[in-house]
Amino acid sequence: MNAKDRPTGGQGSTLTEPLTFPPLGRAAAHLGLFVLGAVVGVAGGLLQAAWFPGGLLLALLGAAGLFLGGARATGGRAGAVAPAVGWMISVVLLTSTRPEGDFLFGAGAGSYLFLLGGMAVAVMCATLGRGRQPTGHDARLGK
Repeated sequence: MNAKDRPTGGQGSTLTEPLTFPPLGRAAAHLGLFVLGAVVGVAGGLLQAAWFPGGLLLALLGAAGLFLGGARATGGRAGAVAPAVGWMISVVLLTSTRPEGDFLFGAGAGSYLFLLGGMAVAVMCATLGRGRQPTGHDARLGK
């Protein structure tokens, strides 16, 4: 069986390729998106608590814009996952209590809607993010 007879169009599976580190620019972009996700998580947590119905929607829209924008800017789903992980870590750290008994999120409907809604938005944006399409004359997915 030669390369033209394979069902993949002559290209091997990406699972059989050796793992390599991403280029420095892509790694820096994902690290920046991670930090930006953490900042949006903290800002959204403060905003949703200060101005309940409007602040919650604005915080979730800001998170959705960051997640989907990261996916579009980097051209892959990892661009949505990096800020989503930063957002999730910052929000989970804000919900935990301190030894003094202080916490930032109260046990209210807005806090739970922000937490669960943000997770749902992150999953949707990571799913909607464009995956890599094969290039070349044999690839027909981009047409």
